[in-house]
Amino acid sequence: MKILFIGGTGNISTAVSKAALDKGIELFHLNRGSNHLAGVTSLQADIRDLKAVETVLKNHTWDCVVDWIAFTPEEVERDYRLFHGKTKQYIFISSASAYQKPLLLPVITESTPLKNPFWDYSRNKIACEDLLVKRYRENDFPITIVRPSHTYRNILPATIGGSAEYTIIDRIRKGLPIVVHGDGTSLWTLTHADDFAKAFVGLIGNGYTIGEVFHITSDEALSWNRIHELLAEAVGCKANIVHCTSDFIADIADEEGFPALRGSLLGDKAYPAIFDNAKIKRFVPSFQATIRFAEGIRSTIEWFESDPKRMVVNENSNRLINRLIEESTHKK
Repeated sequence: MKILFIGGTGNISTAVSKAALDKGIELFHLNRGSNHLAGVTSLQADIRDLKAVETVLKNHTWDCVVDWIAFTPEEVERDYRLFHGKTKQYIFISSASAYQKPLLLPVITESTPLKNPFWDYSRNKIACEDLLVKRYRENDFPITIVRPSHTYRNILPATIGGSAEYTIIDRIRKGLPIVVHGDGTSLWTLTHADDFAKAFVGLIGNGYTIGEVFHITSDEALSWNRIHELLAEAVGCKANIVHCTSDFIADIADEEGFPALRGSLLGDKAYPAIFDNAKIKRFVPSFQATIRFAEGIRSTIEWFESDPKRMVVNENSNRLINRLIEESTHKK
């Protein structure tokens, strides 16, 4: 199979690229050329430069195109114009954050309604899905939609602190308090990118998936308290957890110049996320997530600590965490 990834070197897509190569897929990446994976043919162009992209792609047709970096309806409409009639399958990477908030039922299936009044990122993903379904129904555009949830590989899951930062581990190593939203008992699903890749490659070139929607997650659900405890255990420390309400965190984050935290917290992490993976297992019977978070996060931390340049401590994140702790303590 001849496959094109738009992007392909991110947190999730790197793992999928490697799994695709292991499966013998002829893989191309379309990106600006800053990162290259051995075995992948690189097509260099900025996807936002339509003329340059059309030039690079003009002699190609594809068995499957996957866009890892489309976030708005305008971007998927651009993809439709580029690839309609030139690919047998188009996979759109949506988001599990698009599912109904707050949930009315405790377990999420692909039939759970899409509605997120809190986060424009999620609303944009919903609008992208709506547009693509319309193109599928009216123009036979061969779509498959995938909704990843919280998937990690070279990022750290934490309530506060950018996922590409080392800040949360630095605080844990120093014995400093860390913040967890709510009372920390809400259940959350974390999926290692290598597990995600096992299922995803089973969708590529699979004609039965055209017009279908899937989420791909682990079956392991952990409380946010336990997630942070496991972060600490991975570095031989104990987590010093301070709890703050999600609304309080969002309000202080706004004041401290972290407006994006409101959407990702009130529009996603503040709610439980437990997934029924029966559908992806029907279409990809070999899929089974096997990497427990306690194991996977150790590899993630080792990756950060293998290069000092990756161990970025963001003092702005520290300032926000310290203020939250100070003000929440005064409120008690």
